[in-house]
Amino acid sequence: LTFFAPRSATVKMNVKYKIVLFTSGSGTNAEKIIEHFKDHPLIRVVLLLSNNPNAFALERAKKYKVPTRVFSKQQFHESEVLAWLQEKEITHIVLAGFLWLIPVHIIKAFPHQIVNIHPSLLPKYGGKGMYGSKVHEAVVAAGERETGITIHEVDAVYDEGKILFQAQCRVEPTETPQQVADKVHTLEYANYPKVVEQWILKS
Repeated sequence: LTFFAPRSATVKMNVKYKIVLFTSGSGTNAEKIIEHFKDHPLIRVVLLLSNNPNAFALERAKKYKVPTRVFSKQQFHESEVLAWLQEKEITHIVLAGFLWLIPVHIIKAFPHQIVNIHPSLLPKYGGKGMYGSKVHEAVVAAGERETGITIHEVDAVYDEGKILFQAQCRVEPTETPQQVADKVHTLEYANYPKVVEQWILKS
């Protein structure tokens, strides 16, 4: 009698890389990443963390049975959040709409293992306070004819880590910040999961 284990059980045993997602809001990018890796033979999202108890990302994660936790600034800047990551044997941290600067002790614990996506072509329109609609409003106000996304490693300064990938889109003179945001979101969903996968497999 030959016994064949279900595919899902086999995949779980072979997972080599474990991702944690950090997010502060809706979690659309987080959901795309969870979907991308849900049947991956080597990589899995095993935890989603948020600094916002009302983040809809928490509901998105539950749909895929990904464990979630909410943390305070104190837990983040002391050792508690890091302890959660170590407990889950996290290998890579992926930021998906996360608005706080990562503490130095976490960066040191995960050198070159933290990645972020920013909704502009860095170094333009980056830095503290530049996120989401604020970026797109600034792009339109400046009369830019091109914008896009930047995927980069995370260091101790907002949006200044090593750039891994950029993708561009046109900005038409008549477009609103929301229309620009829609184009940028399309780039994010198409590219972030794939770039994260390539980045992890090369690490």
